[in-house]
Formats: sequence, structure tokens, C-alpha cells
Amino acid sequence: MRYRLSLSPETQRDLKTLPGNYRQRIRKLIQALADDPRPPNSKELDFVIEEGEVRRIRVDHWRIVYSVIETAFLQQVVIAGIRRRPPYDYDDIPDLFQ
Repeated sequence: MRYRLSLSPETQRDLKTLPGNYRQRIRKLIQALADDPRPPNSKELDFVIEEGEVRRIRVDHWRIVYSVIETAFLQQVVIAGIRRRPPYDYDDIPDLFQ
């Protein structure tokens, strides 16, 4: 089953400003989440949202923060942010999912 992908407007802007080699890798990884939203290299974060679980994938110094939403009528992956770590420390997760 394929999941529907959704990127916030901020995430779309962030994706365009990434260095070229990372931009291509991250785009491919995001597309792959439609087939497997919980790949082995992803990690569930200790943050709860009403709609689903929050996860992240690491790509070198970059983090892709996303949620997996599964209901009877909807299977969706929402990409909430692409952040560089360090200094990113996940403090803005509540704001990403507002």
C-alpha cells in the first residue's frame, strides 16, 4: 500500500535551499517513504501528536522530521521539517505540527 505524501510549504522552501547533493538524496528518501514510512534507518521520536507518530530520518548532518498518519480512510506521511544538526535539538517539534 502506498502512503500519500504531504510537505508543508516551509519544508518545500527548505528543500529548495539544501546543497545540491543533499537535495537529491533527501528527495529520493522522501519519495521512498510513500512505500515504507518506517524504514530501518528511521527512529520514532518521544513526541506525541493526535494524528499519528512522529519519526525522523538522519541523512549525514540533516534530519527529516515527519509523521505517519494511519486511519481507516487515510494513510499519509507528512514531512514537517528538514533541519541541520547540530545545532538542531528538536525543540520546535510542537510548532512543526501545528
